[in-house]
Amino acid sequence: MTLTLVEAREIDPPQAATPVHWRLLTTHPVTTLAQALMITGFYRQRWTIEQLFRVMKTKGFDIEAVRITEDEPFENLTTATLIAAIQVLQMVRERDGQAGRPLQDALASDDQPALEAICQTLEGKTAKQKNPHPKGSLAYASWVCARLGGWTGYYGKPGPIVMLHGLQSLKAMLQGWKLRQDV
Repeated sequence: MTLTLVEAREIDPPQAATPVHWRLLTTHPVTTLAQALMITGFYRQRWTIEQLFRVMKTKGFDIEAVRITEDEPFENLTTATLIAAIQVLQMVRERDGQAGRPLQDALASDDQPALEAICQTLEGKTAKQKNPHPKGSLAYASWVCARLGGWTGYYGKPGPIVMLHGLQSLKAMLQGWKLRQDV
């Protein structure tokens, strides 16, 4: 196996901060600056990958507790869990509304009326307890999921586990909303 060492150093770090200095080993060929930047870009995504596994594992969906011995059903369940975990991370990334992603990135467009009705029950009287995002946006849905997951709006930003719990609650509520319409 051939490994390449990519060394990256931060130039002009913030005052009083220790400069970043990475020594990365890769099996990718690296002979140009563009290739080295690609490798450091991969490494910068490590936190997202850690969060993805956190949502899939014990604190989240607890895929590790599954005791399916046959390969195909386990692979199907793992794939479904991965898709759900990615949906959670999409909502975490869009919690501030910076990317302007549409609701349809994570939920169906016909879920919007129920989402708006649920949101009304979660909003409080203060500005911090009001959903600041436009209706129909993924940020709007993320705010609702964060509140359903236990986030008050006052302390920090909701993380993936809070978002997961809120999304699970929201999915149950949306199912009830759809049942109500069928009756």
